[in-house]
Amino acid sequence: MDVTIAASWKRELAEEFEKPYFKDLIEFVKEEYRSHTCFPPGKAIFSAFDHCPFDKVKVVIIGQDPYHGEGQANGLCFSVQDGISHPPSLTNIFKELHTDTGIAIPISGNLERWADQGILMLNATLTVRAHEAGSHQKKGWEQFTDAVITALSEKRENIIFLLWGGFAKKKGKKIDTTKHHILTSGHPSPLSANRGYWFGNKHFSKTNELLSQEGKEEIVW
Repeated sequence: MDVTIAASWKRELAEEFEKPYFKDLIEFVKEEYRSHTCFPPGKAIFSAFDHCPFDKVKVVIIGQDPYHGEGQANGLCFSVQDGISHPPSLTNIFKELHTDTGIAIPISGNLERWADQGILMLNATLTVRAHEAGSHQKKGWEQFTDAVITALSEKRENIIFLLWGGFAKKKGKKIDTTKHHILTSGHPSPLSANRGYWFGNKHFSKTNELLSQEGKEEIVW
């Protein structure tokens, strides 16, 4: 399994990589990838970090698990590989994007174009066994991604955190609200969205308003 992470993140998380839990986690992940089909591909496990260096992060979107279907996950939360049909949550994200901004619903569900503009598309758990949702939870990834959020909260300012659903809101407890912006809503999954907790949150236009107020370049959604 070929795993690398961007130099800026390697520097910021150097202490985390040396902790016993992380070394145990990597051994677990390596064994899982040897013994089972797992997602995303090994080289894409840290794609969220590779596309969005530490000092370039403007926005953070927090997901839970990678997609566990064949060919879907590409290392960014809610994102799928080019040519893969949009999963239900992503469909609802694009519907809200269209309603909020008037942008046409994208053909590709690959969100690398967002990540490359300074959006950290962070899943709380970075790997999963094929067709077994949650199979790599509670193995150490959550502690690692908590450390990521803490590092951003402590060392950066005026990042916009988009917390969609209860799970992401819990992760938000690591964020210093006196230094950063937090936008919350329900999760874009059909269960939550169809109950009225997602549609109408206008997070895409609100994000750009906040970026503009900070004198930063807006996201081309």
